[in-house]
Amino acid sequence: MKKALFEGLVRDENGDACMVGHVGADPVYIVSDGGFTYHVDAHRVDEQVMAVFAEQVKDHQPEVSEGILKMMGKADLFMKAQVDSNLKNFDKNMDSIYQIGIPENARVMLGMMGFHVIINRHGEMVRLELPSQSGPTGQIDE
Repeated sequence: MKKALFEGLVRDENGDACMVGHVGADPVYIVSDGGFTYHVDAHRVDEQVMAVFAEQVKDHQPEVSEGILKMMGKADLFMKAQVDSNLKNFDKNMDSIYQIGIPENARVMLGMMGFHVIINRHGEMVRLELPSQSGPTGQIDE
């Protein structure tokens, strides 16, 4: 992995932003806790978030597919087949996501919509705040 996928979107349990650093070539999220600084493997955190995404895509594939087609402004049969195929193989496409990363403008937009990953100093995802999640808080607790 070359990039921290959710740079700018990861927070500690106190709500403070976790900066991204590197240990050698490996990206880490930097968590401060009680005056100590912890370097958490970014890939480990990102995998937890992507697992939630994969499950959400799997559980809501028709809605996700329709949303993508609307966002693209294309609803022809061939585009739908391509989108559906990519969604079915979401977990197989994750390696390329880890290499390419999520574009900065997309991360900024997610942050403005209220998307945040809350982790503890061990790198365990405590909560995932999703703006589109139904319910009073829009949070998924792990």
